[in-house]
Amino acid sequence: MDWSQDSTYLRSVCNGYELLFFMIPSGDQDPSGASNTTGVVWASQHCKFGWCVDGVFPKCTDGSHINGVDMNEQQSLITTGDDFGLVNIFRNPCRKGSRPTSYRGHSEHVVRVKFGRGDLAQWLFSIGGYDQTVMQWKL
Repeated sequence: MDWSQDSTYLRSVCNGYELLFFMIPSGDQDPSGASNTTGVVWASQHCKFGWCVDGVFPKCTDGSHINGVDMNEQQSLITTGDDFGLVNIFRNPCRKGSRPTSYRGHSEHVVRVKFGRGDLAQWLFSIGGYDQTVMQWKL
């Protein structure tokens, strides 16, 4: 789920792999949200669908293979955690054909990834699924 910087929109991804937009404070869904928010600046990037992240999916995979997405504070890097035990770092925007720098540390799928903020901005954190491990990566 992502908030717009001005707190007027919220976006999320559903199990049907749709990017959904909601107007705040009413909470009403905006069916034209993709068109209505072209000029919106997003405060975060956790949704795995959208223009700047459409290249995060490995070839021959569907939307379920990417489990977590985050963008750093400078909005220059995007990270993903996937079903293959990899933590991937892409330049922003990540367009189709982009190649990540990938790190293996988890035994199975990576459920969440998060760039540090503020004093922790040089760190990337990941959480493994079956191994139940939190790892930190120095950037």
